[in-house]
Amino acid sequence: MSPDRFRECLALLHWSQRGLADILDTHPTTVRRMATGDATIPDSVAAWLEELAAAHRARPVPAGWQRRAA
Repeated sequence: MSPDRFRECLALLHWSQRGLADILDTHPTTVRRMATGDATIPDSVAAWLEELAAAHRARPVPAGWQRRAA
């Protein structure tokens, strides 16, 4: 997984890098380094994020749901 795709998956899931660090129980710097390409994204994390992103695409917000006013 490229750093760009890593960031795309986080954006699709509406997760921050800090939020992912909390979920993975790791230091935020570790996730930040993955997002910038300064650290390798583990295959298990990459596969998990891809699965979640695919599920999110397959199950978008229900039609007719009101979004927050801008």
